[in-house]
Amino acid sequence: MVNMNVISGNVSGAYNRARNNAVSSTTYVRKEFKAYLMSDDMIYSGGNGTGLSFYLKYAPESTKDNPVVIAKGIDENGKEFEQKIVIKDIKSSNATYVEMHALEAHYSVDKGDGISSLPLGCGDMGLNDRRNFIAMFKKEIQDMRKLSQHALVLFYKKNLAIYENIAGGFLK
Repeated sequence: MVNMNVISGNVSGAYNRARNNAVSSTTYVRKEFKAYLMSDDMIYSGGNGTGLSFYLKYAPESTKDNPVVIAKGIDENGKEFEQKIVIKDIKSSNATYVEMHALEAHYSVDKGDGISSLPLGCGDMGLNDRRNFIAMFKKEIQDMRKLSQHALVLFYKKNLAIYENIAGGFLK
């Protein structure tokens, strides 16, 4: 695990605006972030812009018929957490950010040229926030169509189909 002391873009931007406007009443917060470097026994390592940082490993009791993942990390409030995730219990229509990455890693979902197969709108999710990722994929596809981003439309359509199939129990 690597400790990284970082001032986020928002805090830094606020600092520059305050300094330029000679505002002396602004309070600046320095937030500590932790990042987990991928090791051979991990199936995923990452996080998002909230400060949520975690890694995933298969649990000792995990089997081919009943895959189980252990998620371990730091939540958006800097508190350590550990969760056991049963892959077959995850519903893409009501999932956490960590659960979706467990699906992504277990099924080796194509990330394209990016770091995730998931829609862009999940970067603000906390550890326990749940969202309908199927609806998020559909909105992302709609938005990319409006922007004439045909390659991204195809990418998100492909991933939507994968996560819908996982939710329907078609992929094992």
